[in-house]
Amino acid sequence: MKPENVVLSDDGKSVVIIDQTRLPNRVEHLTLNSPEHFYDAIRELKVRGAPAIGICAGMGLYVLANLSGADDEDSFLEEMRRNASYLDSSRPTAVNLKHALDRVAQAALSQRGKGTGAMLEAMRNECISIQKEDMFICKAISEYGLTLVNDGDGVLTHCNAGPLATSCYGTGLGTLLLGKERGYTFRVYTDETRPLMQGARLTAYELNKAGIDVTLICDNMASIVMKQGRINACFVGCDRVAANGDTANKIGTSGVAVLAKHYGIPFYVFCPSSTIDFNCKSGAEIVIEEREPEEIKTNFFEEPIAPAAVKCYNPAFDVTDAELITAIVTEKGICRYPYTESLKICKAGGYHAV
Repeated sequence: MKPENVVLSDDGKSVVIIDQTRLPNRVEHLTLNSPEHFYDAIRELKVRGAPAIGICAGMGLYVLANLSGADDEDSFLEEMRRNASYLDSSRPTAVNLKHALDRVAQAALSQRGKGTGAMLEAMRNECISIQKEDMFICKAISEYGLTLVNDGDGVLTHCNAGPLATSCYGTGLGTLLLGKERGYTFRVYTDETRPLMQGARLTAYELNKAGIDVTLICDNMASIVMKQGRINACFVGCDRVAANGDTANKIGTSGVAVLAKHYGIPFYVFCPSSTIDFNCKSGAEIVIEEREPEEIKTNFFEEPIAPAAVKCYNPAFDVTDAELITAIVTEKGICRYPYTESLKICKAGGYHAV
């Protein structure tokens, strides 16, 4: 499986992405080659999913440096720092964005004194490495995920954590896609994921394209399909994991976790180990992005669905408490509660504890 959602051009002067806001009805590509292009693509969710955002931003920082007119190292690095800060401000919740920017910037700094050409080569190698690493990570996460399910299981998903959100396979959807390749049969129920409909527009699109049995449901239907015994496990990705195991993911995730706990259904979070943030003690410290009210009132509708004077509260993420999570699945192994210990082991080297 080769990445198609975020691709660095051969000349290193642009990044081509699939515009996720146009899916599922149209597959359109955008060419990004300016600070505003990259910022807007991330902010407006044309590229989305924590790993994909990091990959795009890392490549973007290299592209902008490659297009820079700076002819000395100090000017080159100062411009790079400005671009990195600007791109980092596009979305505050996902840790992968800053992580990728820091890696590419550090690659440039490691070549200080050798000229801007050496810096550019190091940046290019680093952003390509980030994407290749994510490909390996997604496959490993998917392998571990297959140990948690059985052929014929019913799985509930929320939001989108497939190839569009990563590099290949995905995190939350990776197990389903890899399982399909190996002959597993799953019955997937996909929450639409209001207000931006990532489940309906993206997850249902990816699973249907892969030939997986997928049924779209409204977010408020999750309880009934659980009560009816249709769900054996819940699969979600995440954008940040706190040191205590609290996780931030798309708004509505914590509600699914509460329902799963009530009905005795395993609730699994899938993410790369780079998403674990030990500088964040608990979910209370995670900055939750708030987005424009128009996303609730006017997106996907010909006319506003609420009076113009009505206020909207539109947090993009919520925090799922560690106690509600059955396991956190990373490329290094499967972490179990209490996460304060298992996450440290995972970050240090990993283990496989089913």
